[in-house]
Amino acid sequence: MISIIFPWNDFPSIFLDQSNKLIFGISLLCLVILILIVHGFFKRPLQVFLVDIACYKPPSSLMCSNERFISRMRCYGGPIFDEETVEFMEKLLERSGLGDSTYGPPALLSEPPEPSLEAARAEAEMVVFGAIDELLAKTKIKSDQIGILVVNCCVFSVVPSLSSMIVNRYKFKDNILSYNLTGMGCSAGLRAIGLSSQLLQVHRDTYVLVVSTENMTQNFYLGNDRPKNLVCSAFRVGGAAILLSNVASDSRSSKYKLLHNVHTHKASCDSSYNCIFQEEDDKGNLGISVTRDLVISAAKAIQSNIKMLAPLVLPLSEQIYYAINNYVTKHLHLANFKPYKPNFSRAVDHFFPHLGAKFLLDELQKKMGFSDEQMEAARMTLYRYGNTSSSSVWYEMAYAEAKGRVKKGHILWQISFGSGFKCSSVVWRAIKNVDIEKMNPWSDEIDGFPVNLSNINSSYPYKFENS
Repeated sequence: MISIIFPWNDFPSIFLDQSNKLIFGISLLCLVILILIVHGFFKRPLQVFLVDIACYKPPSSLMCSNERFISRMRCYGGPIFDEETVEFMEKLLERSGLGDSTYGPPALLSEPPEPSLEAARAEAEMVVFGAIDELLAKTKIKSDQIGILVVNCCVFSVVPSLSSMIVNRYKFKDNILSYNLTGMGCSAGLRAIGLSSQLLQVHRDTYVLVVSTENMTQNFYLGNDRPKNLVCSAFRVGGAAILLSNVASDSRSSKYKLLHNVHTHKASCDSSYNCIFQEEDDKGNLGISVTRDLVISAAKAIQSNIKMLAPLVLPLSEQIYYAINNYVTKHLHLANFKPYKPNFSRAVDHFFPHLGAKFLLDELQKKMGFSDEQMEAARMTLYRYGNTSSSSVWYEMAYAEAKGRVKKGHILWQISFGSGFKCSSVVWRAIKNVDIEKMNPWSDEIDGFPVNLSNINSSYPYKFENS
């Protein structure tokens, strides 16, 4: 019988020597460590940078003072708005915190009003192209460098989509990934950031263009149903374009680094799902109603979101106090024991909440414990630009930049909430001192802010039935 002897049959014999055993063990350990390092490098989340933002500033011809707004409502008159409805909207504006320099859509300010599809497209193009043109000019990014496009607009859905409209205008490359988000309310802008951050974990060395806007031309409620009049009174024209990147070299030139994004959704609860609802009134006029459940639904969504965010941003001491207090509150049931409210002002330097009306900001400040200066950007944005829906948090960030307040290492917290009911938080860290720049919607008038709003009665002028 012929036996075949392979050369590695004697391989184990080399381990008979202790020194060889040691060398082999060290080599094996180094190989394992190297594999783990390489695996960890490719598995770790890619950093996401905010290169820059651009917020659209409409022409002065579209300025819509409260007086001009009410006069336009009276022009509709007769079969559309009765005098009681006009007076109700006037009271809303008096207490909303809106100033006289907000902007309205051309179609609703013209005489006669022209809420056509063509006019709605024109409004969208004016805002969206205006914001993107400025962003591209600021960043020097070419169209063919953008790999992902995410657009959000809640109540204006058109064919072809807004994302297609942008691709057509800027001639983006054929393989661009494009997403068009609709019906997601005022929280959609930060939802778009969350979606973009996930996409940037898959596609390396990529730029994402995020566009947040709203469209009023065809979505202004023309009727006398109070719950529907509430929504449209404070909305104004605005939009923002944001450039995100995961390109490593952008870590030096970008403004911000994304730290956290947290999103909560309460639509599984019927009252939360129905508290902001698009529907027709008894005369067939389409509008968005808000119910008495809105305040409670909003509070629950915000509370749930903050509960998830708190461990990520609060200092350890605040987390310990909160945990102890939470345990005592739930299990010991001590009389006169007040729940502990975490001090978020210790965790963030800038707070940018979505704004609906002054009374909402006042209530949020009481609950969160932020200072007047930390709430200043939100109040001044509401006063100057009104409620621009999902883009409002970007006008607030632009305000802080124009004031020269954003310094290297500062933590910035954006939070928005809207129909569904949904709440989203995004937290950034400033990579550098953000210099005051010319291409900023506040730059030519920032010295006139803040303005005094103490004379505004912020009590709510409407009481829901059965509330």
